[in-house]
Amino acid sequence: MSVPEIVDSHCHLDFPNLAEDRDDVVKRAVAAGVRRMVTICTRLRNVAQVRAIAEQYPEVYWAAGTHPMHAADEPMATVEELVALAEHPKFVGIGETGLDYHYTAESKAVQQESLRLHIEAARRTGLPLIIHARDADADMARILSEEHAAGAYTCVMHCFSSGRALAETALGLGFYLSMSGIAAFPKSAELREIFAAAPLDRILVETDSPYLAPPPHRGKRCEPAYTALTAQKGAETFGVSYEDFARATTANFDRLFRKAAPGAAA
Repeated sequence: MSVPEIVDSHCHLDFPNLAEDRDDVVKRAVAAGVRRMVTICTRLRNVAQVRAIAEQYPEVYWAAGTHPMHAADEPMATVEELVALAEHPKFVGIGETGLDYHYTAESKAVQQESLRLHIEAARRTGLPLIIHARDADADMARILSEEHAAGAYTCVMHCFSSGRALAETALGLGFYLSMSGIAAFPKSAELREIFAAAPLDRILVETDSPYLAPPPHRGKRCEPAYTALTAQKGAETFGVSYEDFARATTANFDRLFRKAAPGAAA
């Protein structure tokens, strides 16, 4: 019997501890049913390296932006620079961008400026915005809402682990929430309740590899194949079969990441 297809909507295949055996990492992902994955560039200086990975593997697409924790250390991205990246046939999203006040609250003004530039790029390209949010729920909800009122765009709240209020704001704007391995941790019952209250047609799954491996691999290197483990917990959370959850989240991915949908890319 074939393994249900599922998508890892967010991973980092360029990071050193995945690069060392990347061929095998991709093979294991495909064997687990992860037929597509999006590798994310977090510093624009690394665009060429990440783009090359997407060009090497038929299963891999890419996105790029300035991670909020790097916003103060990297040159400010321009809207034009981000829009130009979208000309690549396998470039499918803007980001990750966002706000992170956990370790880098001192750069919040720069992070907010960077976020707004990425949002404008998402508007102009029609590609989804990929948001990282940590310990910044109020500012995140405010900026996403202000910018959406100024001009619509699509968005996924990557590795969502924020509070209920931000989830409701994001869903109210038509955005998607992505489940990572955090949602499968035993102590994440409250987070699973937030997901369970969301419509299933707004849910994606991801690994954020090499981070946040779900049980039974917690604390070890994560890789895209483990998307299936998070999806098993997701199916349980929504009270559906694994096959139905995989089918739904894959359809959601195709709707949001239109350039990565079957038949869409050149």
